[in-house]
Amino acid sequence: MNNSLNIAFFGTPDLTLPILNELEQAHIIPKVIVTGPDRPKGRKMVLTSPAPKLWAEERNIPVLQPEKIDEDFLKVFKEMNIDLGVVVAYGKILPQALLDIPRLGMVNVHYSLLPKYRGASPVESAILAGETATGVSIQRMVFKLDAGDVILEDTLEIQENEGTSSLRSRLNEMAKGMLVTAIHSIADGSAQYNVQGESLATRSGKIKKEDADISNDTPEMALRKIRAYDVWPRARKGDLIITSAHIENNELVIDMVIPPGKSEMKYADYLRGNK
Repeated sequence: MNNSLNIAFFGTPDLTLPILNELEQAHIIPKVIVTGPDRPKGRKMVLTSPAPKLWAEERNIPVLQPEKIDEDFLKVFKEMNIDLGVVVAYGKILPQALLDIPRLGMVNVHYSLLPKYRGASPVESAILAGETATGVSIQRMVFKLDAGDVILEDTLEIQENEGTSSLRSRLNEMAKGMLVTAIHSIADGSAQYNVQGESLATRSGKIKKEDADISNDTPEMALRKIRAYDVWPRARKGDLIITSAHIENNELVIDMVIPPGKSEMKYADYLRGNK
C-alpha cells in the first residue's frame, strides 16, 4: 500500500497514536505527518511536541507543523504529490485549496453516526442527548462541516453511565480498523460514497467551561453532564468539581468530588470537613 499511495496524515492529540499504529501494521505508512505546533504544557509550561510528531520522528517521517494553513504551507504540501489525505482530530478548518490537492481527496474520521452531531463535540453531544448508541463515520471531506459523503459507518452501544473518556476510547478502537478498510477501498476503486441526508443533520458545537455548571439542571441532565464532561471542563457547582453521582428517588446524589486545590474525595467527607 505504502509503495502505491502517498498518504498525508493530519492529526494532533494522543488519540491518533492507536490509529497511526494500526496504519503501520497494515503497511500504510504516511509520507508526511501534519500536526499542531509544539505548545507549553503542564504546570511548568514545558514546550511539548504533539504525539503524532514524536511518532513520526521515531520512523524518520517528515513532519509539518503549520500555525495556519496559508499559501506557504499549500506550496510545500503540493510539492509532495500526495494521493490521499487522512484527517483524525487535526483541530483546524481545512480550506478548499488544500482539499483539492490530493489526487484522491481527503477523508476524515468522525465520532458520530453522520449526519448526527456534526462538529467539534460529537461524543459529548451524544451523551448529553441521552443517546443509547453512537458510532464512527469515515467521510470524504468537503468544505462544509462534516457534510461529505460517508464511505463507512458502524454503530456502537453507549454503556450505562459511560463517560466521554471511555466512549471515545472505544470509538477510537473501532475507527482504526474502519480507516484501514476505507483506505484500501479508495485505493482499489471499490469505495462507495453515500450522500448524507441534510434534513437529518444536527450540530455539536465547541464546549465552553460554563457549559459544565450543573447548579440549575434537572437530576437527569446533571448526571449526563458529569458523564459528558469527565475529560474537560468537568461538571461543577461553583468551584466544586463533581466526578461521580447517581439518581435516587428522582434526586441527584453526589458521590465523589474534587474541591479546589485538593484531591478527589467522597462528597460526604467534603461536607463533614466544611461544616
